[in-house]
Amino acid sequence: MARIGKYTRKTNETDISITLNLDGSGKSDINTGIGFFDHMLTNFARHGLFDLEVKVDGDLYVDCHHTIEDTGIALGTALKEALGDKKSIKRYGFAILPMDESLVQCALDLSGRPYLVFNVDFTTDRVGYMDTEMVKEFFHAIAYASGMNLHIRMLESGNNHHMIEGIFKAFAKSLDNATVIDTRITDVLSTKGSL
Repeated sequence: MARIGKYTRKTNETDISITLNLDGSGKSDINTGIGFFDHMLTNFARHGLFDLEVKVDGDLYVDCHHTIEDTGIALGTALKEALGDKKSIKRYGFAILPMDESLVQCALDLSGRPYLVFNVDFTTDRVGYMDTEMVKEFFHAIAYASGMNLHIRMLESGNNHHMIEGIFKAFAKSLDNATVIDTRITDVLSTKGSL
């Protein structure tokens, strides 16, 4: 049975609808109103082999902040629903991923205890219509909404487009690793008995 999470969120700032299938094939239908962000979410779905639908109507006349942060909250919440009781998942995921001259390290734990360590320094204020400072805010929102311990580190910097794309792809590969079902794990991978 497919592990699917759905979430809708409507505020005075954003109207968001997300469907995430952890057992997909990388198909996506993304429209946030921010082209570069759409490109990153499409990469996340494709490289994580997740099926992802994202529709966002945000107050982009203000700036991109609410749209990106609230999408992170919605995606993290959908992920938490899709994971359910986390029975038989590998729990941990990690990747070191090259994107041309850039090299990204990502490690995560679906522990239920949210935390973000983000060691990345960008050299431009924005890529396309996405503020680079919003990359950290997006992953902070996902980590705290889903209950994920997430570490992202840039090992080799370079072009900011490459750096951000590398981060999204490394996160996708790490999450794919962590959500894989392992039949050797008969309950949850924790001495506590729950995650």
